[in-house]
Amino acid sequence: MTLFKEINSLLFGLFLLVMTSLVYFQFTQARDFMSQQMESDLNNTMTSLGLMLKPHLETGDIASAETLVNVIFEGGFYQKVTLKWLVDNKEQTWSNPVVIKGVPQWFIDLDLFEVQKKESLITSGWMQLATLEIEGHPALGYRELWRVMNDTLMILSLMFILCILIVRVRLNRILKPLHQIARQAKTIAQCKFGQDIDVPKTRELKDVVNAINSMSGQLKHVFSTLDGEIDALKADKLLDRVAGLPNRQYLSAQMHNWLNEPGYGGLILAKFDCLEEVYAKYGYQGRDEIIKALAGRMRLELPEITDSIIARIANTEFAFLLTRAERHQMELYLQTLIRLINQEISKAGCPPNSQFALGVSQRVANMTVADLMSQSDNALQQARRDNKVSQWLDTGQTQKYSREQWRTKLLEAINNKQFSFQWQAISGVNRQEIIQREMYCRLTIDGQAVRAFEFMPFVELLSLGSRLDRCLLESIEQQKLLKSADQPVAINLTHDSLLDADFVLWLSRFLKKSPDVGQMLFEIPESAVLAAFGRCRYLAETVRSVGAKVGIDQCGRQLGSLDYLQKLQPDYIKLDQSFVFYEKSNQSLELCRALINVARGLNIKVIITGIEDQLQMEHFASLKADGYQGYISTPEDVLPQTEADKVL
Repeated sequence: MTLFKEINSLLFGLFLLVMTSLVYFQFTQARDFMSQQMESDLNNTMTSLGLMLKPHLETGDIASAETLVNVIFEGGFYQKVTLKWLVDNKEQTWSNPVVIKGVPQWFIDLDLFEVQKKESLITSGWMQLATLEIEGHPALGYRELWRVMNDTLMILSLMFILCILIVRVRLNRILKPLHQIARQAKTIAQCKFGQDIDVPKTRELKDVVNAINSMSGQLKHVFSTLDGEIDALKADKLLDRVAGLPNRQYLSAQMHNWLNEPGYGGLILAKFDCLEEVYAKYGYQGRDEIIKALAGRMRLELPEITDSIIARIANTEFAFLLTRAERHQMELYLQTLIRLINQEISKAGCPPNSQFALGVSQRVANMTVADLMSQSDNALQQARRDNKVSQWLDTGQTQKYSREQWRTKLLEAINNKQFSFQWQAISGVNRQEIIQREMYCRLTIDGQAVRAFEFMPFVELLSLGSRLDRCLLESIEQQKLLKSADQPVAINLTHDSLLDADFVLWLSRFLKKSPDVGQMLFEIPESAVLAAFGRCRYLAETVRSVGAKVGIDQCGRQLGSLDYLQKLQPDYIKLDQSFVFYEKSNQSLELCRALINVARGLNIKVIITGIEDQLQMEHFASLKADGYQGYISTPEDVLPQTEADKVL
């Protein structure tokens, strides 16, 4: 029972006790008063009737005596009069049937009043004439007592209801700080730190509210401190201090991730010989000012064309990794970059289109980091030899299908649900047991199984992600794949689905009908959370409301703040593979450890990805993550439930 209900019940009980006492007091007082009143009326009637009968008794006029008795009956509540003549002991009795109107019979049956009788002697001088006995009827008492109690109960009931309403309103106002404290405590338990509660006027609650506000502020400060430490570590290890751009280490890790995932785009390497001239004229300070200006404009203007990572990889060298760009977008990016460079170096007194060179290469299938860097560097050196501003290195690799052919074949495969599935085990660090699995899919195109690595870039290019996810989920449900797993299964959603409000509504309806919703985990990439946090939070709330869970994939890949974890509260995160890459490059575990501490402080489970072997897993075990995933466990084919039953 809530505190409000307990206080309300207590006050209700006390009010009821007081009201009952008042009713009982009023009842007994009214009954005693009416008893006394009826007794007084009976005495008065006895005296007046005796005086009126005296002359008629002296003359023996019985008819007149009877008339006087009837008058008494009509004027009051008397049920019997007995007159006994003492001369001849003759006795005469008059009875009067009394009907009590307006009083229920059950109330009369309570016998609240005793029948009152009075007897007196009528004399004339020293002569005794007769005895007179009058028996009253308690009708007057019942009628008046019923009226008084009705009025009393009505007034007290109205007062009772009014008091209850006033108390309820007042209690709501008094207990409002307690409700706020309860809500704040729940949000703190969920590691959400909202605004401070207003300090109430009630003295006893002030200390409690101040304590809650102080605790919330301290926890928020702790989280901010940890987040600040991560930012500081990133800035120290992954950023160039002059340009404020990612360094070679960060670029290499992101290139490694990008080439191991479905994608399209390319790499531009830039060499600025003009910076050496600026250094010769103006020293380090002049050169650094040009670098900062260039970096500032690059961050501002280039991402508007397409997604890219801009890095300073040496004193006079920059790199631009275009992670989601077609050929025409890369050309526009290159033109914008050349214009921007010319504008900035002209301010330093260098002639445009001179003393810098750009080398461009495009991603093709089965390319490694070394391949991409080598091709871009070859293009850069060719541009410098030919005294050109830029050089594009064409690999000569032809596309398997044209864009429209990809559209036709993808739509056919998706709509016909030509999926085949694999999943990869995610094991616990300490218990070495499978804690969840991640689902992968392939499409059958022209009779061959095509991996996501090959078709996903075209799914994104053609904005087919939402349709793919719908058909994929329906196929998983129809084939009853989740019944083959004893653990939850993670499903990655495309960027298109995350940004599609209609897909979220469809997903909500789909999950409400699904019998396996409790086994579903939906993973959102960190880049999508940072780019469209509101939509991602709406999807996460929708998914959690029907019983599924949400995870963040590629966590820590971006260089921004991690405060989105506190706002979104995912059930788990998967650390980006770049952390394993940094460790292989002899970087310390500080950054990874700090990120895990933030997640654990928010009650979020942590899974390390990209683990290649047992030795590497043991090396990361000291971080006390919850699970690990990577090449250490190979994906396995998932059979539909009917086929799995046949195999068994």
